[in-house]
Amino acid sequence: MGSVEDLFRDYLGKHGLKITRQRELILEEFLRSPSHLSAEELYLRLRSNNPNIGYATVYRTMKLLAESGIASERHFGDRQTRYEPNISEEHHYHLICNNCGKIIEFEDDKIDALLKSAAKEYNFTLSHQRLELYGLCSDCQRESMQSS
Repeated sequence: MGSVEDLFRDYLGKHGLKITRQRELILEEFLRSPSHLSAEELYLRLRSNNPNIGYATVYRTMKLLAESGIASERHFGDRQTRYEPNISEEHHYHLICNNCGKIIEFEDDKIDALLKSAAKEYNFTLSHQRLELYGLCSDCQRESMQSS
């Protein structure tokens, strides 16, 4: 895990905290996870192989990962804080299904160029960007058509 683990260890050290085995396991599972997980979902993934890790530990560790800049907190309208790794320089965007909550990530060079152009036009320096589009995923559209 190298640099991300070192970054987390440094952050914890600066705040008088230690990198425990439980925190290491939480970080490893979080970085391995393919989707935007809530603390509860991450806890459920960890619990089967690590029964000594409690929900509160996962929740606090995710907060620490967000504070350290390793994770980003995301809110997609389902009243849960979800987390995604914040260790890539690549910009990506989200399609969120209003019905089932499915989250689809995508990248688009045209959107990137449009956002940079808008920032330049208004003499604005971007620090970060976030684009979330809400609607119905193909599965929910199909279900809606079948039930009509």
